[in-house]
Order: sequence, then C-alpha cells, then structure tokens
Amino acid sequence: MKTTVPASLRRFLLLGLTAALGRLAAQDASHVVLPDYVLTATRTPTALTTAGTAVDSLSAAELARMQLNNITSALSGIPGAPSSASGAPGATTSLFLRGSNSNQTLFLVDGIRANDPNTDYQVTLGGACLGACDNLEVSHGPQSTLYGGEAVGGVVSLRGQRGTGTAHSVVSLEAGSFGTIQGAASTQAGDEQSGYTFSVAGGHTDNERVNNKFDSVTYVLRLDRKISAKVAVGATWRGFIGVYGSPGASIGFGANDPDNEERENNQLATVFAEFTPSPDFSHKVVLGDQNRRYVSFNGTSSTTVKNSRAVLDWQGTWAANEQHKVTGGLTAETNHTRNTGFGDINQRQKLIAFFVQDQWTPVEHVYLTAGLRSDDHDTYGRATTGRATAAWLSADSRWKLRASYGTAFRSPSFLDLYGQSSFYVGNPHLKAEKARGWDAGVDYFLADKKGVLSATWFDTRINDLVTFDFASFPGTVKNVGRARTQGLELAGRFVLPGAVEVRLAYTYLEAEDLTAGTRLLRRPRQSGSLDLWHDFGGGFSAGTGLVFADDRMDVNAATFTTIRGENYTVVRAYGAWQVTPRVALKARVENLLDEKYEQVHGYPQLGFGAFAGVEMKF
Repeated sequence: MKTTVPASLRRFLLLGLTAALGRLAAQDASHVVLPDYVLTATRTPTALTTAGTAVDSLSAAELARMQLNNITSALSGIPGAPSSASGAPGATTSLFLRGSNSNQTLFLVDGIRANDPNTDYQVTLGGACLGACDNLEVSHGPQSTLYGGEAVGGVVSLRGQRGTGTAHSVVSLEAGSFGTIQGAASTQAGDEQSGYTFSVAGGHTDNERVNNKFDSVTYVLRLDRKISAKVAVGATWRGFIGVYGSPGASIGFGANDPDNEERENNQLATVFAEFTPSPDFSHKVVLGDQNRRYVSFNGTSSTTVKNSRAVLDWQGTWAANEQHKVTGGLTAETNHTRNTGFGDINQRQKLIAFFVQDQWTPVEHVYLTAGLRSDDHDTYGRATTGRATAAWLSADSRWKLRASYGTAFRSPSFLDLYGQSSFYVGNPHLKAEKARGWDAGVDYFLADKKGVLSATWFDTRINDLVTFDFASFPGTVKNVGRARTQGLELAGRFVLPGAVEVRLAYTYLEAEDLTAGTRLLRRPRQSGSLDLWHDFGGGFSAGTGLVFADDRMDVNAATFTTIRGENYTVVRAYGAWQVTPRVALKARVENLLDEKYEQVHGYPQLGFGAFAGVEMKF
C-alpha cells in the first residue's frame, strides 16, 4: 500500500520549520550547547556536523535538568522512539525504534550490547534508573555493520562518563504520590591521570493497582587510570535489581492477579584498555560479562530465566592520511540461556564477527563512510551486512545534507530454533531476519553549537520475519513474514526569545505487516514530545513537557481482537529552587491533566502524581 504524509501535515511542518529557521537565525541561543562529537555512528569520536547518520543525544546534565531519572522517560524525547509499557513504572516496556520490534533494536551499555535474541532489556527499560553521569545516544537506522545482530531499527547507547574535576558528591531524596519514596547518591572526581564515578538510585512506589508495588535499586561505577602517555585502562560495573507486583491486565481472563510477581537482577561489568602507540594508530579492547536472572511467580509456581554472556570486543583505528580513517576489529561472544518456562530452553551459542569501516573525505565539506561485517554463529550460521553514509556540510558549517543506506539482521532465538513442548517444536533450519533501510535528511546548526533543527525521511524493509506456522502440528515457526516501516522524523534543540530552552521531537510513521496486509501493533502513526525550560534567576527554574501518541492499533486484552488504541497526550511540569550553592529544592508533577490512558490495552497508566524532594551537594 502506498503511503504519504497528509497534505495538511506537510504544509504545517513546512511552515513551522521555515518560521523557526528565520527566527532562530537572528537570535542568541545562549544556553543550548550541542555535543562536539558523537560516538555510536562510527565507533570513533566523530563531529556531529560531519556524521552521515541521524543521531540524537541527551547528556547527563540535560537529563538532570528535566528531572528525567529513567531510561523510558528519556527516550520519549527522541524522534522515532515510541515505547509501550505493560503497566505502571517497573512493568515490561517495549521500544519501537523506527517501527522495529524491541528485539530488533540494539541496547548498547558501556560499550557492549546488553541484549541478544535470548536476553531482552524490556524489564530493565521499564524500571532501571539512569546513573548520575550517564549519557544517552541514539543512532537511527540499520547498524549491524558496526554492532552485529538486533540493530535493525538502530542502536540505543547508554554510557557512563569519566569522572572530572575535584571530588564532589550529591545526595537527593524525593517523596510523593502513590506511596513513592526514592533517593539517589553520587560521587565523582577526575584529573589527567585518573577518575572515578559512582551513583546509586532507587526506592519504592505502591503504584495505583492492587499487587502493583515496585522496589528497585540501580548502581553504576566507572574507574579510569592512565598508565602512561600511550596506555589507559578502566572498568565499569552496572546493576539493576527490581521487584514488581504484576497484576496483569485489568480485564479478561486472569485479570488483576493478586499473587503474580516479577523479579529482575541484571548485572553487567566491563574491563577496558586503550593503547595509542602513535597519533595515527589507536586500539581499544573491552572484556565484558553480563549475568541476568528473571523470575516470574504466579502464586503457586515460578518460571526462571537465566542469561549469561561473555564478550571480547577489539577495535583498531588507523588515520591513514587526511582523507582516510580506517577502523576494523572483531567481536567474540559466548552466551548461555536457561529458561524453565515455555520451550524448556537450555542452550549455548558462540559468535565471532569481523568488521571494517573507512571514513573518507574526498574533498572539503564532503564526508563518506562505508563498512562491511561478517557475523558467524555456531547455531544458525553466518550473516553479512554493509552500510554506507554521505554528508555534505556548507562552507559556513550551518547546513548539512546527509543520507545513509544499510543492512541488518536479527538472529533466531533459542526458542525459535530448539524449543520443545506438547504443542510446539522449534525449527533448526531458520534463517536470520534481514533488513535493509535508507534515510535522507537535513540539519540546520545555529552558530557556535547553540542549537539544531533536523528533518529525516526513512524507509526500512524487513524480510524473512520469523512467524508462527498455524498449519502444522505441533506448531512451529518459519521465515515468511515481511514488514515495511517508513516515515518522517523532526527534531529541534534551541532557545526562544526570553531564554526559553526548547527540545522537541515529532514522528510520522507508517508501519505495515506486508504479509498480513495490516498495520503493526502499538506503533503510533503520529507521536512526539515537547519540553520547555526557563531559568528565572535567583536560583529559580521551571519547565514543562508533553508526550503524545495518535492513531495506534492494539489488541483487546479480553477478546484478543485487533482494536484501535486510544490516543493520549500526557503533560508534566517541574521546577527547582537553588536555596544555597549546596542545597536545592525540587518538585515535579507527572500527568498534570490526569489523563486516563493505556499504552497497552488493559494496562492503565498512572494518573496525576506530585513529587517533591531535596538535593544536597558536598
């Protein structure tokens, strides 16, 4: 089916973008400062003004200013990244980056991937807090050439930053609606030779429904040490522990379960070393280990899922000359999954992958990249992917035109390949799901990195989707599904007259199951967010934000029929008063208009909530 952006929407976007450009070009955006470099687009520090990939980022300072302390709320400000939570804070949450499934979006944590087809991040996404020094970066579009499987929609990178400055610490405490009490503490320091950061956050909330309490703790540690002028080493450790009362849907069979409980314990640690023998050569090696244990208890029995993964990732970069920078490397993984539930899984897998990428500047203001990768799994076989990008920057560094094309894949899961039950048997002959996608866009940069406006059109085709074969008995799965996602992403960061800082995102998405001829579920056709913030002086600052989703398809929790999901617009407000240089009072209101809505049918979201707290610096 041919899809187009409605004419009225095109006119609105064109007029709005034109007006904003004219207004922004003449003003002083005195607060917004864009990052010098992005990392995930090429695996090496690359100037934002020369990257051919659509990249969005949120710094730790921005997240703290907006009082966004969890990953889901932070991602709501990224275009093309709608999510759906199966309940209140702590519930399993799905992310649909550019319309892809959650298992087709790669979650990169401290330099190594935190998910594979058998290890998901949906519980962590729904409940984990952000570390005090965490930066969030999203690279859109197929990224398997640099990061391997699952990077169909793109890569979400969460990375703890190196400690800087003299030793300083922050302690905060917050309480409010739904029996919520939570706190956080962090400390950091760093100089040219060494640095450290540590943060811990968590607490308790009752939420609104019976058997819906949520308790959690998240902690992040990073250590850095420079051994010599050429060698630096470090380590990270990140953990999330959560206990969530999970009553299920509010309607239908088994609704409002008074006993069901979910427990998540996800630990990820890395040791890394950087070696720079000369200005033209650099190497980085990361050793990582992840262990996850998830338990679901229904009042009488438990299902336990255990995932463990060991990772070796090495990359070397050679600046051949002023025109070429070549990056290559390898990734080796072993993983083991034990699932006592459906499919009775107890399987292991080994993976080794090699990749190479060339960043080429053939002439001034033109920036090209091209890369290839081969992933070899000892379960289902090999996958080869490629990616190319191009960017042109105007002579005054204000306009950038960019485009990219890439391929990606998602490996079959152990359940797909080997699952066994009375009514199901896995298919060991499955192929990987494959995707190819392109995008084209334009960025307008304000002077002195003080703001940016971006527009991107994207189109992704996915083939060999793993789908259930209802015609066979026992049931099995096969590669027959096809899907297409395409749409428009708009984003902006700038300052309006009156020093009002603005961050906005809008996505128009068409996501279709081409095999069934239907729309993909829970992908809103239109979605977006807006955040406004102002420093009033005298230590007072305040902001407001909203998130909306419009025109979605869903599944009725009682009848399991396809229905039209409800639209929603959720408004929040937040403020802070810096009483002294060391003490600040903070307050926020979530769901200010008390919107009654569900991101997943049958799983109501929280209503109006007010929270207040104090923050102390040492």
